[in-house]
Amino acid sequence: MRGSVIFQPNRSLGYVSNHIPAYVRYVEKRNENVITTCIGKSFHVYAASSFRLVRVGGLHTEGISCIAADGFLTYVAAGCTIYGWRSSNQLRKIYRGHEKRVHLLLPFGKHLLSIDEANLMKIWFVGTQEVYLEVPLNKEQFDVSALMHPASYKNKVLLGSTQGGLQLWNIKSAKLVHSFKNMDSPVSVLEQAPAIDVAAVGLKNGRIILINLKYEQNIIELSQDWGSVTGIAFRTDGHPIMITSSVNGQVTSWNLEEHVIMSTFQAHDDSVTTLKCFANEPLLLTTSPDNSMKLWIFDLPDGGARLLRIREGHGAPPTCIRYHGSSGKFILSAGEDSSLRIFSTVSETLNKSLGKASYNRKASKKLRKKVDPFQMPPICFFTSETTRDKEWDSIAAAHYGIIQVTTWSFDKCRMGELKLVPEMFRNKNRTDFGVSVTALCLSHCGNFVIIGYSSGHLERFNIQSGIHRASYGKPPAHESNVRGVTIDNLNQFIVSGGADGFMKWWHFKHNVNQAVFCLQLSEPILLFNTHREGAMISVALEDFSISIVDFDSRVIVRTFQSHKGPITDMCFSPDNRWLVSASKDCTIKVWDIPSSYLIDHFRMPQICTSLSFSPSGDFLAMAFVDCKGIYLWANKTLFSHVSLRSINTTTEAPLMDLCAVVSQEKDTVSELGELIETIDLNYESPPQLSKDLITMSDSVASRWQNLLNLDVIKKRNRPRVAPQKPKAAPFFLPTVSGLEFSFDVNKDQQTTGDDGSQLSKVTRIEQLSSLGKLLKTCDKHNFLEPVEFLSNLGPSMVDYEISNICPMDDSSESISTLVSFMNLIIFVLESNEKFELGQSWLSLFLKHHGRIVVKQPALKTTLVQLEQVQAKGWKVLEEKLLYGIGVVSSLRNFNV
Repeated sequence: MRGSVIFQPNRSLGYVSNHIPAYVRYVEKRNENVITTCIGKSFHVYAASSFRLVRVGGLHTEGISCIAADGFLTYVAAGCTIYGWRSSNQLRKIYRGHEKRVHLLLPFGKHLLSIDEANLMKIWFVGTQEVYLEVPLNKEQFDVSALMHPASYKNKVLLGSTQGGLQLWNIKSAKLVHSFKNMDSPVSVLEQAPAIDVAAVGLKNGRIILINLKYEQNIIELSQDWGSVTGIAFRTDGHPIMITSSVNGQVTSWNLEEHVIMSTFQAHDDSVTTLKCFANEPLLLTTSPDNSMKLWIFDLPDGGARLLRIREGHGAPPTCIRYHGSSGKFILSAGEDSSLRIFSTVSETLNKSLGKASYNRKASKKLRKKVDPFQMPPICFFTSETTRDKEWDSIAAAHYGIIQVTTWSFDKCRMGELKLVPEMFRNKNRTDFGVSVTALCLSHCGNFVIIGYSSGHLERFNIQSGIHRASYGKPPAHESNVRGVTIDNLNQFIVSGGADGFMKWWHFKHNVNQAVFCLQLSEPILLFNTHREGAMISVALEDFSISIVDFDSRVIVRTFQSHKGPITDMCFSPDNRWLVSASKDCTIKVWDIPSSYLIDHFRMPQICTSLSFSPSGDFLAMAFVDCKGIYLWANKTLFSHVSLRSINTTTEAPLMDLCAVVSQEKDTVSELGELIETIDLNYESPPQLSKDLITMSDSVASRWQNLLNLDVIKKRNRPRVAPQKPKAAPFFLPTVSGLEFSFDVNKDQQTTGDDGSQLSKVTRIEQLSSLGKLLKTCDKHNFLEPVEFLSNLGPSMVDYEISNICPMDDSSESISTLVSFMNLIIFVLESNEKFELGQSWLSLFLKHHGRIVVKQPALKTTLVQLEQVQAKGWKVLEEKLLYGIGVVSSLRNFNV
């Protein structure tokens, strides 16, 4: 079944990390550390120096379970298969053989160790992808949960188990070297200490043990009170510091000399899955399932760490997304984690966080607790305008179940100080504590915010000062909760819609107590969406239908019915021609407003909670249930011709997958895996793409453009002082003229006569040049050798060879040589290769031998053939050039 007609999956935004530990390695070519994080079925590669996204890995068929890397490849386990990536986007190796999901990887020299959930350990040859050794382990007695290669232990790996035991294996001989005593708690982390023979063991009960592997002796035992150990790292910049992390996001620094805690800080809101110290640097990297990655630096006076860099997205799925501004470069997103963020569609380095909503921001910052007691409920919807971005708060947000409306500043990237609450609902006057904000709208001028409440009240505030300006209707404005509110661009009328099924028009300033016009709809109103420039209001009703109301004429102009569930969100296209709607039946539908037809629909795996059309019309942004990212869909009508037709509203919508992190125009891993054996990666471009096209040579222009003007150039460049003969000329060997320096080893050598004298024996007198000799000996239908000979010569030698190709007489040998050269030019022009060289050689030939050509009948006949071949080649070249010039001229004169 076909997918969407209009939209094509493009990419997703806002994903940084998940529960899979990241991997850090040093790249010598970049002279920095790179970080590889998992984001579901793909992975990201970041530069540690700037947290800039360097590359995005390929899309795998299943979710990634673990990541490892060596100096050449990045190994990714997805399901039962291990993939080896080069430069994160070139699939070089595929390791198949596991029957269960692989959850541990360890690169080991020329080998790769992998352990699956069936407790089978396999050792692979990295280069040949063959299995070197298989070691099945008893899952009930020793279920592997961690592995490590002890430094200086040749061919040894240390395994930790969920039963609490440790085993040292020799992977070359497949023998168990030693079993350590049980530690009475599952092993969660194994880490090599800077000291030889010492390994750090992290346990589920919070204990950290430094054990001497050689003597099986516990050196240090420590315990943290805030949960299981999830990571261990050691500083290698000269400080005896060990760092541990826990499941509640706490990171602790231990002084190994005094066996005490130096510092502790709350690194993440969720469990810390990655804890890595950079070699010889006071830097610590942490990642977490809260979708964040942080770099800490130990430079505080007490030896503690402070946050140096951060890269994060929503810790919980977005609830509302909207494009901000007319450029289409920024998306505002509110999440279930009570945060408001800015995502850039151009570069992820421009992403920003406006913080989390708080009743008291200053007190929240001072407490620095994991659970903020002042945190407000998540934002359910918001509205924004760009007119006053630089002057005061330009975003107003409503929260689930509370009466306060918060303001935010896009320019300052922070939460504002105002909390808008009508006087009647303040604590001293409030009697109904069940009232909450249900509708919200900012005026186009950016000065006023209109708020609708579940009690039916409709209020207007000044967003700069927070002063209450007006109450609409004889309070309340509606008999039941207000479901939608909007305002025109000129601040003349306000339109509100309620659950009572009425739409009401109000004067903005005067006569606010009485509605100007009331429009009754067939069902209670669910939500509003407005296209202000087009003066259109889309109204979603509780019977799953959508009505389009004209703002000025105040009548229903269109009605759409097709959804089988409540409408979750709607948006207009920038040109006001389409309406895109999302419903709880997981379908997305596109309606053509002029024709009143359904022109596109598709079904998603999850419910779309919010959507927004780019102001430039190039992307449609969506947010889904249980998805922390924002998904972009490209509008195909902007870059290709799409035939839009009416779709029967009763037909079933085709199912489509969510966008990948990268553009889905790229091949997936499954497709690459099938083609990796057949594709030759060392591709070489052919010398000629098509025999019908004119192909130029790769010689520089100076080798053929100046052939006819060599005498002028030599005259201009001649030295002012005549060259003087050296006193003692050095001995030299004869060389071959050309692009590359080489000796003439084929030159006639001196032979020793009978009388002992060294004399050159000359058998006959040759009056032909080197080119003439090649023409005399080569095949009459194949002139590749003389063509290659001329191509490698410089301009002066080409002039010499062609001018002295044969004696200037009427002998049969001279005429046959000239005919052969003319056939060489015909051969070059007919092959359509080195076209400009053939033309320059022909010009030079006619300059030196033109008089002989017109006198001899044999040369005249060949000249006629040469003229025909040349005319054919110039015709092809002329047609292509004129066509290209015409297209460029037409595009240049085209007025948009």
